[in-house]
Amino acid sequence: MQPEGGSATEIGEGFWRFSLALYARPGVAEALIALQDRAGRDVNLILFALWAGAVHGIRLGAATLNRAEVVISDLRAGVVEPLRGLRRRLKSDPAEDVQALRGKIVVLELAGERRVQQRLAQILSRADRAERDRVVERDRLAAAQANLALYLGAEARLPEANLVHSALASLTRRSC
Repeated sequence: MQPEGGSATEIGEGFWRFSLALYARPGVAEALIALQDRAGRDVNLILFALWAGAVHGIRLGAATLNRAEVVISDLRAGVVEPLRGLRRRLKSDPAEDVQALRGKIVVLELAGERRVQQRLAQILSRADRAERDRVVERDRLAAAQANLALYLGAEARLPEANLVHSALASLTRRSC
């Protein structure tokens, strides 16, 4: 069940481009950050769930999502979250030199996020025949919605989740 599109690096770059396109849709950034901050969900895992479904037609199982969390946990906890925290703390500092440093932290944080996404993409790039919790769906938007619901659980009913799903539907219609 290896996704089309080439090497793990190429697939990871495709995931990054997908994420940037979806994140840029009106209201999506705010919705994803709200799901992260209020519901304790990881933005990259949300994007991974959506990308796996919408782009590759893969309906993820709980085992794959659990493995995804494990694969990124050290990078997320050791790099991305500390950089995010520092960037947020510096946001209110009016000093120009501090804001220049904050800009450099943003670059590092994004590099960390991109590396997280590379690791997540590798999960789908491996042809793991023993894994039985992935189903390839013809309706890719339905697969994305199922993946989102699986990852978010009860939070899938939140308005932010609905906004993200609507933005995905609009994005996929535009891409066709």
